[in-house]
Amino acid sequence: FVYEAIIKPFTISKGSDFEGFCMDLLFEVAKKVGFRYKVHLVKDGLYGKVDESGRWKGMIGEVIQGEADLAVAPLTVTAAREKAVGMTKPFMQTGISILLRRDSSENQGSFTFLAPFNTQTWVGLLVAYLGTAACMFLIARLSPCEWAPESDQNRFSVVHSLWYTVGGLTLQGAGPHPKSLSGRVVSSCWWIFTLFLLAHYFTNLSSSNAAQSSSLTVKGFDDLANQEKMEYGCLAGSSTLAFFKNSNNMVYRRIYEHMERRKSFVSSMDEGVRRAKEGNYAFIGESVSLDMAAAHHCELVRSHEVIGMRGYSFAAPIGSFPLLKNLSVAILELSEVGELAYLRSKWWPSHCLDQDQTGTTQGPLQGLRGLFLLLSLGLGLGLLLALLELTKSCCSVLVEQLSLRFMPHKAIPQETSDNKKDQP
Repeated sequence: FVYEAIIKPFTISKGSDFEGFCMDLLFEVAKKVGFRYKVHLVKDGLYGKVDESGRWKGMIGEVIQGEADLAVAPLTVTAAREKAVGMTKPFMQTGISILLRRDSSENQGSFTFLAPFNTQTWVGLLVAYLGTAACMFLIARLSPCEWAPESDQNRFSVVHSLWYTVGGLTLQGAGPHPKSLSGRVVSSCWWIFTLFLLAHYFTNLSSSNAAQSSSLTVKGFDDLANQEKMEYGCLAGSSTLAFFKNSNNMVYRRIYEHMERRKSFVSSMDEGVRRAKEGNYAFIGESVSLDMAAAHHCELVRSHEVIGMRGYSFAAPIGSFPLLKNLSVAILELSEVGELAYLRSKWWPSHCLDQDQTGTTQGPLQGLRGLFLLLSLGLGLGLLLALLELTKSCCSVLVEQLSLRFMPHKAIPQETSDNKKDQP
């Protein structure tokens, strides 16, 4: 029997089955060692800690009590656990780091003026600008009010269409203005679009500057310990808390005393991530887990500083030395052939995932979707009116020509006039 806990991405429940990094690693190790296994979840959902009576809880406790032959999880190797159970060679290295919002961890860059809109919004604005300029040029060619074939004059050339659209985007006039109804419809829609877009931009820019002016710049544990405005904490009863509690480093001791005095601990990883997303809170945890949280929540970032390096291992009863030996050898062999690195890249994203899939706040482009839709409808209406104006002009010419051919009393034939001149 193997005991496990639901810890993404190490173990993920998929109906009655399980998947994840630890499940793939267990499968590869079982093939090398040659044993069969059955996976069960730990009853209390804990890794392993000592209660007030001195008894071990969680996976470590169930291994000690003989309820499981092996505990497969990201179990941190500590002196207390090493005394209670046997642990394999580490299959992954981790450390302690800080998870917090980006606006509390990064300085303002040279291009912070682009921050109010994301990349999709800026690309959408560029497409809207080029599309409006192209629409103005087409309308100027189609509408008889803007261009006549016999005169070959068109005020809205490609260059002037681009310049006129820029003038509207900057709320500045760039004449000459269109004379046709279709051109004025497109021009009005573009002005309304730019007016609301600029209002949205300056509102977000003002809010961003206000937030950054009052935010802190936390790059590591020294910055965290030397400030009192931001709250911080770690998982209650975790090995991370034990590290700060037992450390002789003055900075780490101050961090522990602050957390103990404020009782700023969290009961779960999800709670720590949620509080970090809300702002004004730094969650201290193991770097591997924080990397996964930052990949799923794009507004969060993990600090570069990592302290207290330790390893993740499997746990087995103390008396099962042959099993521990074979498991350790199998883990080392998988590391040497690059299998552990492959599994790490398989289950840990190398970049921030799509915000729509992770349930984060919708970006500015989605908030301005109605405005882009309004502009698209305006451009379509302008082109339709230009076609109607061209059709009306063509119909007028057609009616005039038909009148000349089928209503002769309205016109004097040229030949008749010449004959009259020849008569004496």
